[in-house]
Amino acid sequence: MKRISRLYLIRHGQIDGYENFPVYGHTDVDLTEVGLMQLKHVSERLRLVDIGAIYSSDLKRSKTSAALIARYHDVPLFSLHELREMYFGDWEGLTLKEIRGRFPEELKKRQEDLANYRGPGGSESIVLFSKRITECFEQILSKNEGSDIAIVAHGGVNRIILCNALGLDLVNIFNIQQDYGCLNIIDYFQDNILVRLVNG
Repeated sequence: MKRISRLYLIRHGQIDGYENFPVYGHTDVDLTEVGLMQLKHVSERLRLVDIGAIYSSDLKRSKTSAALIARYHDVPLFSLHELREMYFGDWEGLTLKEIRGRFPEELKKRQEDLANYRGPGGSESIVLFSKRITECFEQILSKNEGSDIAIVAHGGVNRIILCNALGLDLVNIFNIQQDYGCLNIIDYFQDNILVRLVNG
């Protein structure tokens, strides 16, 4: 089978405040020194692969990571608002501990309907988030048919793309681990998708 495209799907590096388990979503934060090193390591791993374009979200942690991947590839580098992490509304910038303390009833509602739940402050549901990411990703694949690409995004974004590739229901989204600076590799064929690496 002839491959239409190979996707190198990367999560951004470690972020400031990571140790407190923050919910940043659309909140713009910087990488730590460790985060920069993680992406330099990934860039070395991908140094000799043939990449036709590199995409990221327009948030700093993703754009900075994508620029490090681009060091060895003289190709177009696109930052897209549509590739941002899920928006968490009133939970943006809070830690998991703070959310548990301040929103226990909301967390209960979330557990009862994980895919469709929308938190306070106009947050996205996982279903709406998936729609945004899937539509954007399908456009990227269409534009780059016949070429391999890299997307440097966020944990949630990567999980949506991986769920789709693996045929998993969205309720299983958090069953896929995505460490800071991890690499996933997915091959797209005319009638098939092959996931070669997850959280590498």
